[in-house]
Amino acid sequence: MMEKNFTILVGTVGQGIIRSEDGGENWQRAGINSGLHSDALVRTVINHPKEPHNVFAGTEKGLYKSVNSGKDWELVDSVLTNNCVWSLAIDKSDPDTMYAGTGTPDPSSIFRSSDAGKTWEERPVEVAKECPAVGVPRVTGIAIDPDNRQDIWVGFEVDGVRRSTDGGDTWEKVATSIPNLDVHNVAVSSGPPKTVVVVVNNDVYTSRDGGHEWKAVGIKDVFPMTYPRGILVKPDDPQTIFVTIGDTTPGSTGAIMRSTDTGETWASLPLPVQPNTAMWVVNTQPFDSQLMFAGSRYGYLYRSDDGGDSWGKVWREFSEISSVTWIPE
Repeated sequence: MMEKNFTILVGTVGQGIIRSEDGGENWQRAGINSGLHSDALVRTVINHPKEPHNVFAGTEKGLYKSVNSGKDWELVDSVLTNNCVWSLAIDKSDPDTMYAGTGTPDPSSIFRSSDAGKTWEERPVEVAKECPAVGVPRVTGIAIDPDNRQDIWVGFEVDGVRRSTDGGDTWEKVATSIPNLDVHNVAVSSGPPKTVVVVVNNDVYTSRDGGHEWKAVGIKDVFPMTYPRGILVKPDDPQTIFVTIGDTTPGSTGAIMRSTDTGETWASLPLPVQPNTAMWVVNTQPFDSQLMFAGSRYGYLYRSDDGGDSWGKVWREFSEISSVTWIPE
């Protein structure tokens, strides 16, 4: 474990990005002096896989970029400006290729960049203009197949799953046998076996044949709670998958589930302090996947130094957490 030689970034809905340079002992908000607009609604934070100090944040005013681990930010002037960016994904095999998903309160769509996020083009995808529960849909997850970068899966809340098999040139509605359109997240694990995972608001579905057949985990009987949200495939062990859950949204408690057999069986990981709301996000980095962070919707942050076997609660509590990541120094 790398002790304090890393920066933690917590994306929040309404307080911008909260940042620690010393492993979580001290925290500072990235404010207007650092280039991020005041009280930003940050929906996602992601960093470049090969140049980790380059970080992107999706907000209600568009896309921001930092080149110094989130200390300073600059708004990316592009077609994404004034769109709420809910999701981002970077192609690990070709990091110049990026995908962004927009939505509530702006129209929901998928965008692609081929120059490391400098310029963006909207891709042709049909999305409902209105949907139940949230009004305008939003992109809640983008997953690039780790073995085939042309194969991309996107989840919409509340409008189902889209897939592109040509690197984002064209899209089709897929996974139509999943009865729930309220998609919370998507992931692709290289396995073995290769597994596509779709998280909806009351279950988790897996496919091992490229999306033709889907199997429900049946979380009502398997998980201690029935509202799943976040998902993470462990970078160095793709058979290990984490899912964050809660009793509802925002809920009054939550947990972290882990599967070590690509979604066949699951176990709840012990947390030292009961979450105050549903557990919302979980993340790590390929540089050291033993160091993990997970956040509840309303601001509890947990840290694991042993790949999720045990967790401690970080002293600082936040406003609504949307995302969390850490960056090596």
